[in-house]
Amino acid sequence: MAARTSQEELRRRRRRRLAKGLLIGGAALGVPALINAMMSRRSERLRNATWGRPHRYAWTHGEIHFQRLGDGDPIVLLHSFGPGHDSEEWRAVAEYLAQKFKVIIPDLLGWGRSDKPRITYDGELYIGQVFDFLEDVVREPCTLVAAGLPAAYAIQAAADHPELVKALALVGPYGIDLHGEDPDIKDALVHRLLQVPIIGTSALNLYTSRTAIQQYLNREVFASTESVDASHIDHYYRSSHQPGSHAPLAAYLSGYLNHSAEEVLSRLQLPIWLGWGRHAKSPPVETADLWLSRLPKAELEVFEHGGSLPHLEVPARFWQKIESFILASAN
Repeated sequence: MAARTSQEELRRRRRRRLAKGLLIGGAALGVPALINAMMSRRSERLRNATWGRPHRYAWTHGEIHFQRLGDGDPIVLLHSFGPGHDSEEWRAVAEYLAQKFKVIIPDLLGWGRSDKPRITYDGELYIGQVFDFLEDVVREPCTLVAAGLPAAYAIQAAADHPELVKALALVGPYGIDLHGEDPDIKDALVHRLLQVPIIGTSALNLYTSRTAIQQYLNREVFASTESVDASHIDHYYRSSHQPGSHAPLAAYLSGYLNHSAEEVLSRLQLPIWLGWGRHAKSPPVETADLWLSRLPKAELEVFEHGGSLPHLEVPARFWQKIESFILASAN
């Protein structure tokens, strides 16, 4: 019940912030239109990654940017979703793991440095991307690590194509149905309004302002406000203001990227590891009990000083624990 209450409160909080932006956008169209145009012109491109080796994968719906580091057995890291999220959250852990493994970290379509086409973003799109990426780019059984909502896509890929995934690590995963995976009427209305020119753009610009990004990182991502520095705020702000980035973010906020993997959990016949920050807000650590009840053989590691993204906040501790799992699952 605590997990359900936390999830519903988070959704209400997001809706309030988005509703505020929608009201501002609809109050007077002229001024918001001018502000949106100015923000679009001033938006800065993401800086080139200074870690790993950059590559591009020409996928059906657009080019996927990914980083490759190290040599050895392959590990694929999938980033979480949220305003400004991309593969950068895995940088520190990837650099650690690259000492022993080949590490591959994509920006999922619509996020980070990958293409952001004008298409319908939903869970099926990303499930297809994960499968194609594993088959076309990785080309051998890998350890698949995924955070947040993409964990549900990783589970689906592992269940449907066990020949491609030899171990699965899930960090603060979504995918077990707590409040219904399909968008409700309010979500559908918000999604439609966010696609309205000027009004929707104003709402998302407000939602991804520097002040809002800082509040988001402090309240929903990190356990300690001291972990949030200017570089984090700058990167999340830049990433959330790349041309085309509003569409996948709107789909995420409205629940259109949700995917329930609950029905396929019983089909998983591979080592599974669960990682959770003790202070995670979304989803809270109490949710781990639901996963363990369905995956009794899974390992659980709780990071006492971590929030929703322990791999970003306490990377050294995270790397040590997940490396032990990967080495043990290879035996």
